[in-house]
Parts: sequence; C-alpha cells; structure tokens
Amino acid sequence: MEREFDFYFMKAEFEKLAAAGKIEGRHVAALTQLAEAGCCTHRSWGFGRIKTVDTVFARFTIDFPGKPGHAMDLSFSAESLKPVPKDHILARKAMDLEAVRHLAAHHLDLIKIVLNSYGGKATPDQIQSVLVPDVIADDWKKWWETAKREMKKNGHFIVPLKKTEPVVYQVKETSLQDRLLAEFRAAKGLKARILVVAEMLKGISDLKDKVATANEVIAALNPDIVAYQRTQPSVALEAIFSRDELREAAGVPPVADEVSAAQIWLQDGVKFGPLVETIPAAKHRRALESFKTANPERWDDVLRGALNFVSAKLAKEFASLLITNGKLGLFKETLAKHINQHTASSELLLWFARERNEDFVDILGPEVFRAMLTAMERDQFNERRSNRLRDFILEDQQLLGELTASADIEVIKDLTRALKLSPVFDDMDKRSLLARLVKAHPAVQSLVSGEQTKQEAGLLVSWTSLERRRAEYQELVEKKIPANSKEIAIARSYGDLRENHEYKAAKEMQKILMRQKEDLDVALNRARGQDFVNAKTDVVGPGTIVKATDLVSNQVETFTILGAWDSDPDHGIISYLTPIAMGMLNHKVGDVVEYELHGQQRRQRIEKIDAWKTEAAPAA
Repeated sequence: MEREFDFYFMKAEFEKLAAAGKIEGRHVAALTQLAEAGCCTHRSWGFGRIKTVDTVFARFTIDFPGKPGHAMDLSFSAESLKPVPKDHILARKAMDLEAVRHLAAHHLDLIKIVLNSYGGKATPDQIQSVLVPDVIADDWKKWWETAKREMKKNGHFIVPLKKTEPVVYQVKETSLQDRLLAEFRAAKGLKARILVVAEMLKGISDLKDKVATANEVIAALNPDIVAYQRTQPSVALEAIFSRDELREAAGVPPVADEVSAAQIWLQDGVKFGPLVETIPAAKHRRALESFKTANPERWDDVLRGALNFVSAKLAKEFASLLITNGKLGLFKETLAKHINQHTASSELLLWFARERNEDFVDILGPEVFRAMLTAMERDQFNERRSNRLRDFILEDQQLLGELTASADIEVIKDLTRALKLSPVFDDMDKRSLLARLVKAHPAVQSLVSGEQTKQEAGLLVSWTSLERRRAEYQELVEKKIPANSKEIAIARSYGDLRENHEYKAAKEMQKILMRQKEDLDVALNRARGQDFVNAKTDVVGPGTIVKATDLVSNQVETFTILGAWDSDPDHGIISYLTPIAMGMLNHKVGDVVEYELHGQQRRQRIEKIDAWKTEAAPAA
C-alpha cells in the first residue's frame, strides 16, 4: 500500500521488502537514510523532497524542480540518490522556507547553517546561489556586506581576502587580532601583506591591542619596502601608504631611518607616469599628494607633461590636484594645446567629455570633437586599442550638441563632412551621430542626406528685403554677439560658475544668438535677389498681382505675390511660399484653385493676372 513515510518503522519495512526479494539487502541502509532524511539530491535533477514510500510497488514519490510527483524505483533510488540531512540549508528551505527567510535578519546564524551544510566552508558565490532569490530577494550586495562585517568581528568565521576562496566556519573561536596577524604572517609577498593591512585598518577599533599589532606589522613591512624599493617601486609606495595609515590609526610613533614616499619618488630611474599608473586607483590621490610633497617646485609641470599618457581615471585625479592648488589656468593651457594640435589621447578626451563643466567652457567646442576623431583613428593602429571614447560618444546624447552649440555653420558643415568620412564608426552609429547634428543644426540636413529640398534650392527675395536681412546679420555679428561675449566674460569673473545665475543667463542668450546667426547664414546663402519687374502674366508667379473670387462668398480678393521675405497682409502683399500663393502658382486665368488656410479648405477662381509694376532696386 502507499502511505506517508513513518521514520520509526522504515527500516523494518525495507527489510521486509528485501526478504520478499523486491529489493536487495545491501540497499536497506541507504533507503533507510533517505527516508529518515526526507530530502535528497540527484546529480541531474538536483534537490528533491521525498513525499511518499510505496511498499507495494517498491518506489519513492519525489518532488524535483520541474518534475513534481516523480516515481523512482527503490533500488534505483538507493544507487542514484544521496540523502540531505534535515538541518541542511536546502532541506530547511524545502520544509519551511518562511522560517529560513526570518533567519536572514540574523546574518551569522544563517551563514553558519549554509557553511555547515557544505562541510564548514563555501565560497561567496556558492552562498549567494543558495540564498538568492528564495531567501534574500532584494539587495543581496548590501546584505552580504553587512554579513561580512559581522563575520570579521566574530571569532568563528574566516573571511578570505579573495572572492574565489571559501568562507570558513570553525568551532574554536579566534579573535580578530589573532586571525589577522596569522593571515599577515602567512601572506606571501608584500602585495598580499598590504591586503591584510587593509583589513586591519577596517577593523582597527575591534583589535584587542592595536599598538602591539601595528608594531609587529610595521616591523615586518619596513624590510620588505626596502627590498621592493627599486625593483617594484609602486608596490613599495603602496606599502608605505598602508604602513603610515596603520601607524596613525594605532597611534604608533615613526621608526627611525624607515623609507619614505619621497625617497621612492626621488630615486634614480623612477618614471612618474608608468609608476603612478600601476598604483591601485584607491591610492591615486595619496600617491599624487606624496609626489607633490617630494617635488614642491616642479610637481605641476610633471603632471601636465604626463597628462596625455595616463588613463581617464588618473587624468581626473591630475585635474583635481592641479585645480585645487590654483593651477587651473596652466592646466587649461595644456589641455587646449593638446586639443588644438590634435595630439590629445582618447583617454584624456574621455575624461574631458565625462567631466566637462563650466570651468572649461572656453575650450569646449567643435575642435574637441575633431580631436576625438583624430584620437580614435590613431587608436585603430595601436596595439592596445580601446573603444571607450567611441562608446561614450554614442551613449551621451547631449555631447555633440553641446560641443557645436556656438559654432559657425561652416565649421559645423566641415565637422559633418569629417564625421561622414571617418572610419571610426560603422554605418549605423554614424547615421545616429549625424542625426544628432541635424537635430541641433537643421542647416546641415542637405549635407547629410546628399540632396536638397525645393525650399533649400534657393529663395527668391526682393532686393529691399535682402538688404534688411543683411543689416540684421551685421548687427548680430558686429554688436549683439560681441556684447554677449563681454557679458559672459564679466559673469565668469564673478566665480563659482555652478551657482552663477548671470553666467547661465548669458550662456543661454549665446545659444539663442548663435542659432539666429546660423539661421540667417543659411537663409542668406539661399537668397536670390530679384526686382520682380515685367513678370510673365500668362500664369501666376512671383511678381504678379492676382484677382480671385471666393466661390463660397463670391468676394473678390487681390493678392500681390512677391519674394520669400516680403509680407504685408494688410496691403495684400504675400510671399510666394505662403499656402495661398503656393495654391495659385502656375495657374492661369479661369482656373479654380484649392488650398488650406487656418485649417479650412478654400476654393477660388482666378479672374485676372497683372505684372507688379515698380522700378527695379539697384543690386547690392
């Protein structure tokens, strides 16, 4: 019969089955263990929970993931399944998941269960795979960081420095100080010792005797620093920083004749750029400060000289140190030189693009993007090819618009041509970037598409209106834009550009003025001056006077059709580009025309076409 298994008589039941020849006697012990455990694992199907034992057909019913109610022959089960104890984390989850979730609030208790489930040790990845997402559904990283801090303070857990090594639970308690000192003594090489010192600094307040600990560690570090001083100066520097931090945290006085950071920097053969690049990013600022202290007269020259040969992350630290020490002007001079000469590295330009702000407004411009194209093209021939700058340009939707915001239209056209010819971007990415340029500067649309619309082919304008537009353009470029530039300079002198409202207002006005200039540039380039004298009257065209009857109201209207910039509706003068004129163009007397005006459809019959008679204005 089939029944819920009873742990008290399972062994007797299996022995009866063996006596009846339904299973082999050697399987009794294994089957008893499986039944008593209630849970098991299969090498292919994973964890399973034994639901019932069928003593008639000699089989288990087991729930596996994706295979609920799976029937397995008892003999096959004895050979292929392994029992999972009731206190195993997998069994606990299967039996009472909610109780395990409540345990998550007690980090150490839950970690102890997991580790004991796997023989007292498990890697962080193994622990995560067991707990996420069933037990810990949200913010595993935060939970794990808290758990690590608690384990490091607790004497029963050993938390490794490397993520690939297992966390270990030990019954015998070891103090944090004893554990860290043991790890320090066992560490192979100065780099490994530096990692242990970092852990000591994190838990310095929990050490029983931080002075004794610091004295032992510093005494061991100093000879290592001497040994590494010339062969691996970057590691020696890192060790010096760790040593000095530990000394300060523990309140230990300096040791006589120990190697200082200045001695590392000033020794023969040390190359600043390559050395600082090999120091971990977290120590970059400390390294640069120590270099500045060791070289008070020339530190800024060295930093500016190395600026073009370091990573974007290090370039950020260079910039920060130079700016905070009053070297912004010199720094900008170096940066502008590299950009204008197209010698700037892709890493330097990547930093500049990421960190661009109002401090560099006088450098930010289309030439930056030209320098970017040059740098990326140069990178294609380097062994250490990087796509980081290219990827950033594609991701930052605002970059191109900001760099070209105040540029002359001809400069933008040249930039558009350069982008179209550049081998750096594939066709799809290139189209995306060109679309951004067109969005910011519609005037380059024809250059991008390779064709012109009818309206772009040329504008017929009267000489009077052309002179008026030219006067507007002259006032814009000779008065308004220079005046705005002065306002920007004055506002910049007030300092703190991030909170400088006068500066922001002047910059916004600059965008408006430059857009007006761009629009006028395009319009004047398309303009074709006309006197509209002796226009043909067989059909409606620019330079004609048209009388037309509205077929709904029978009202007669007169329209004088002139150039694109000629419009005086009160006197019946309209541009040939208006909906009314466009509807009438090329039609003759007697034709009925239709057009839409203000959302309404209108029908008119052309009654008469006359030439607009006036004396031609002299060409300018």
